Amino acid sequence: MQRSIKLLAPVLLGLLIWLLPAPQGLSPATWTYFAVFAAVVLGLVLEPVAPALIGLIGVTLATILRLVPMTPGKLPSAGEAIKWGLSGFSNGTVWLIFAAFMFALGYEKTGLGKRLGLTLIKRMGKKTLGLGYAVALADLILAPFMPSNTARSGGTIFPIIKNIPPLYGSTPENNPRGLGAYIMWTALATTCVTSSMFLTGLAPNVLAQSLVEKTAHIQLGWSQWFMSVLPVGAILFLATPLLTYIIYPPTQKTSENAPIWAGEELGKLGPITGREITMGLLAVAALMGWIFLKSSINSTTVALAAVCVMALTKVVTWEDIIRYKQAWNVLAWFATLVTMADGLKRTGFLKWFAEAAASHMQGFSPTAMMIGLVILFFVSHYMFASVTAHVAALLPVMLATAMAVPGLNMEVVSMLLCGSLGIMGIISPYGTGPSPLYFGSGYIKSREFWLLGLVFGTIFLGVYLLVGFPWILMRG
Repeated sequence: MQRSIKLLAPVLLGLLIWLLPAPQGLSPATWTYFAVFAAVVLGLVLEPVAPALIGLIGVTLATILRLVPMTPGKLPSAGEAIKWGLSGFSNGTVWLIFAAFMFALGYEKTGLGKRLGLTLIKRMGKKTLGLGYAVALADLILAPFMPSNTARSGGTIFPIIKNIPPLYGSTPENNPRGLGAYIMWTALATTCVTSSMFLTGLAPNVLAQSLVEKTAHIQLGWSQWFMSVLPVGAILFLATPLLTYIIYPPTQKTSENAPIWAGEELGKLGPITGREITMGLLAVAALMGWIFLKSSINSTTVALAAVCVMALTKVVTWEDIIRYKQAWNVLAWFATLVTMADGLKRTGFLKWFAEAAASHMQGFSPTAMMIGLVILFFVSHYMFASVTAHVAALLPVMLATAMAVPGLNMEVVSMLLCGSLGIMGIISPYGTGPSPLYFGSGYIKSREFWLLGLVFGTIFLGVYLLVGFPWILMRG
């Protein structure tokens, strides 16, 4: 019954919008496209079926109805319509996401990610605070190469750290605040920070990069992203384990058994293998390419080259690649979302919306406008259970609104909005991919989770505006 309601709701929303008269300034075809887009967004929020399928249905329907003109004011031919429908699959950003998922596969298959986490716990885990920093550091090292924070934190970090609290009698049922709650919240809060720090630290970051390029015609490169968020990222990364230790303190202050356990687990892994070394070298090489070769080699090309070498050197096999369903699913999902967002611009909906919104914003200074847009974008994440859905639904609209206001530096606005995508995930138990996993662990009770989300969300946003805003403004 619940699934039927979730299936029906997007259809009803789309039909309701379609039946309403098109607002002045919009053609019936543009209004129909918006109805399809709104239905897709609601489907992404409710997820009655796989998100990639929802996006594919939306693109297919818009293609069949020929709603998106390739030439302004001209009905597209059948050939032009399908060219638009498949355009997302030729988008380099989408393939960068796919390639980055292959890096995650390499970390998993070689065991390098697990070895890294265990090594840090062994060396830094004698004190509970040190253990928190070990968990944070493991996430930071993995973040540039694992765009799924669900795979990074939920699939690599969580399976390791869940074994530590029971060593001290801290379980969800018995003494959760002893050690478990602290470690779980530190891991989640840290992955939100690292997800903002790197373009490839969160898959929706790369989607946002593509939407910024299509909507505002601004390119945000890997190094530009990193340098723009670096001051905020460094402050929040260094502060998060300590803030958690102060705001949500563990009763267990030492963790002598954790390094012993980590050493035993490392012993089971055996000596480091050639495949692990190769994987590590490829990750570093890709990172150097993204930073230093951006003017001569596209970031996607660098990533795809690394994937080819991974397959040739048997870090992962071709069979591993074609069986990695998550990567192929994300490829289809993001390709359709990029296409749907592009349709908002091609049909003229964004231009119409921006002009309407700008008419209500007269009298605000450019600074107040930028800060207001960031706060609205951040707080509105309470309505979304997916950062991807949030990006697809609101980022093009926010960008279009900003573009219609005279005096706004669009490069600054774009970076401000995009840089907040990781840290906004902290605000709710469903705010980002790993959130349900850490919430579901049982160590942090519901009321505590919501309260911590509010407190840390306020801190994260406050630091972002006080430090990040002037820094990005200066760089712009």
